[in-house]
Amino acid sequence: MIRSGLVQFFLFFIYALVQVLLLKNVVLFNTAFCLLYVAFILLLPIETNNLLLMLAGFLLGFTIDIFYDSLGLHAFSLVLVGYVRNFWLATITPQSGYDSGVEPTLSDNGLQWFLVYSIPLIFIHHFTLFFVEAAGFSMFWFTMLKIITSLLFTLTVVLILQYVGLDRRRR
Repeated sequence: MIRSGLVQFFLFFIYALVQVLLLKNVVLFNTAFCLLYVAFILLLPIETNNLLLMLAGFLLGFTIDIFYDSLGLHAFSLVLVGYVRNFWLATITPQSGYDSGVEPTLSDNGLQWFLVYSIPLIFIHHFTLFFVEAAGFSMFWFTMLKIITSLLFTLTVVLILQYVGLDRRRR
């Protein structure tokens, strides 16, 4: 348990550093942003309680906000994902339930389950982030374009990292 906590603590800083140093200026076609840090909350163990998820979301989001000068947008969006995550996991629970110690990863649950799990949560994050950033619905279609393209970009990078991690675990 302590080892898992130390790994998560280390991953917190890795996600923050990768987002701030590498992905901050990566934008495809002026609409698609890779917001990889949301994967930190998505990939925490299934047993993680809501309060801890929201606290981790706030700390990581606030860290990202410091470097993006975004006045709490990332913190708000990530806390919302942390709040909704366990409710979504309860909704998509298999009939046999989740085994103890299972993480919501591609290797533990398969591609179909991982897509059903991650796409709505990434969408909620991006929807909240971009519409609060736009300060309303005045640029609805452009904001929706940013949400969808950023969701696809972020999901692609998360899946690539999951496959790289899956390949490494099999060796």
